[in-house]
Amino acid sequence: MNILMLSVTFPYPPSRGGTEVRTYNLLKALQEQHQVTLMTLRHEQVNDEEVAELQNQVETLQVFPSPSENYSRSLVAKTFRFGRFLFDGRPPSTRFRQTDEIQHWVNEQACSGKFDAITCEHSTNEVFVNSVVQKHIPRRVVDIHSSVYGTVKQQLATGTAENPLREQLNLSLLKRYEQRYCQKFTDLVVTTPEDAVQIHELCPQRPVHTVTNGVDLDSFTYRTRDPGGHDLVFVGAMDTPPNIDAAIFFGREVLPHVRVQYPDARLYIVGTRPVESVKNLQALPGVVVTGKVASTTDYLHQSAACVVPLRSGYGIKNKTLEAMAAGVPVVASDRGLEGLTVDGDNVPLRALRANTVEEYVTAIQQLFEKPELRASLSANARTMIEADFTWQQAGRTYSQILAG
Repeated sequence: MNILMLSVTFPYPPSRGGTEVRTYNLLKALQEQHQVTLMTLRHEQVNDEEVAELQNQVETLQVFPSPSENYSRSLVAKTFRFGRFLFDGRPPSTRFRQTDEIQHWVNEQACSGKFDAITCEHSTNEVFVNSVVQKHIPRRVVDIHSSVYGTVKQQLATGTAENPLREQLNLSLLKRYEQRYCQKFTDLVVTTPEDAVQIHELCPQRPVHTVTNGVDLDSFTYRTRDPGGHDLVFVGAMDTPPNIDAAIFFGREVLPHVRVQYPDARLYIVGTRPVESVKNLQALPGVVVTGKVASTTDYLHQSAACVVPLRSGYGIKNKTLEAMAAGVPVVASDRGLEGLTVDGDNVPLRALRANTVEEYVTAIQQLFEKPELRASLSANARTMIEADFTWQQAGRTYSQILAG
């Protein structure tokens, strides 16, 4: 098959965030069996070597400069943007990427008759699938990654929204937006069964498929020894709202209670682009904010446990899968464990579940005190990853959906 893939997120290297990781690995898997033409945007952090490396991964690479998102913050400008969103149903964060140059190129590719399928990697890319594309490319798939409507709804419900008033105003518009754009596609893809239920409710007219995330087992190797000690690690891009909230919640509300019993306990917050509020956590006893590191796997291997204290965000979490693959015991919230079967009847225990401060403290105490529990969680989780969560498996499923 000839596949046209759209990704406004530059997907290389696959370490900048969850969108990059998923897009790159699905792209790599598809290219093994098909011919993929990738359109992507280059932002200021992308260098020439990264462009050249991505070029080696695809049949054809088309790179455009990323449009500037220079929004005025004045009340008049905000009111105008909201009014336009109300009128045409498209969020400003999606609309600004649709330049005439990019749309003309996408239209030309569609009209060429070359492509059997088009895939949008993240719902943001739906903006380019206009009537011309719909007319000329029969198979149209959107890999939603996570529902914007569902995410905002969840943030409002859990009190983690960055701007509750704005999000409350946007909520019904985002629901309408998702219902509308889903109609343009022949197939909808999500990462977990929970997401599939929600998207099906929004768009029951289209088939919804689940393609899980995976792990590169060559990169996230199984650790050879248990380091013991009282070090904890939280991994993720530290400029995304769910990760920011999780880091602040754990650093300020959970870690101090852990350190009452274990004064040497440390939390390593490992991830690119930490915002100021995350950097400020370093003022707290026991908190280390690393920023970008050469090897996430090294930090995982050196920690007694990995915490995933997410309180919002839809979809399966790469950070959870990667920690499990590396053999690090995981303590995570329901959000951090979404899409994974880790406990329950007739299920070998693969992670500890915690949603409150007290539950985190109890779970961490158990892991610090019981090496046999750490060993059991480590082995059980790795076995699950090898069986069900590799990118090769995800790529095969994705390829079958595109083939129809």
